[in-house]
Amino acid sequence: MLELRPNCECCDRDLPPASDAARICTFEHTFCADCADLRFDETCPDCGGGLVMRPIRPEAELHRYPASLRRVTRAHRAPMVRREPEGPPGWA
Repeated sequence: MLELRPNCECCDRDLPPASDAARICTFEHTFCADCADLRFDETCPDCGGGLVMRPIRPEAELHRYPASLRRVTRAHRAPMVRREPEGPPGWA
């Protein structure tokens, strides 16, 4: 059963159970879409695995299987600098 952590481990943004902005890796490290895409290029900074959209637990099941209330935050590397691809010589 997924833990459904309530926040981004990097920026501490709230990620409620129905959030389509939550991203997780196979170890359930949890990040918001902005951090996953812009900072980590969809790769978990903790384990190196891929970050994918976290499944949404049906609201009817949240009473029986509630989301976690435990907030996890960690220091993570600085944002990646994306470089534009270089073209052939003389390309502008």
